Amino acid sequence: MKRQAAQRHCAFSGSLAVRLADGLYRNRHYFVTPQTVVHYDKRHLFTHGHEDQHYTAGEKAVVAEWCGMRLLLQTCYDLRFPVFARYGRAGEYDAIIYAANWPAKRNEAWQVLTRARAMENQCLVIAVNRTGDDPNCHYTGDSAIINPLGRYVGHCSDMPDWASYEVTAEDIAQVRSRFRVLDDRDR
Repeated sequence: MKRQAAQRHCAFSGSLAVRLADGLYRNRHYFVTPQTVVHYDKRHLFTHGHEDQHYTAGEKAVVAEWCGMRLLLQTCYDLRFPVFARYGRAGEYDAIIYAANWPAKRNEAWQVLTRARAMENQCLVIAVNRTGDDPNCHYTGDSAIINPLGRYVGHCSDMPDWASYEVTAEDIAQVRSRFRVLDDRDR
């Protein structure tokens, strides 16, 4: 992956199930650049889908860095737990990346919660969701890039697609300095 990232001048981010040397399984979110591999183990296991019976939860938040941006890595169900992603609690960051598997029947929650995380943390949210079908669910994707004001600045449909948006850490800092909501956050 590092070699592919170098050849393409990019970073890769996504999650998959891994079995560790101790025999435990983790839902691990990787962020791979040409120079580094960083990972985050999903903190909030989806008990409704019995994920807690097969995986071990992670314990710490992870912030990756790429091109001057600090990126909080989050996975799927973590989206429903705003305190864990709260700016300033998990370390300072400019954007949150959510790698997710939200089915169509919970699409409205996906859209509302991704926008809420962007607005409440005054950050960019990169929300990447699965498409297609499996025996249990239909997945519509609705992957999106959401700016700190909660506006969609990139969106993907229900098929494999891509979106891009150019932003810098300075752009995020400027939004935060104009409307200083984060100064009043719980610490």
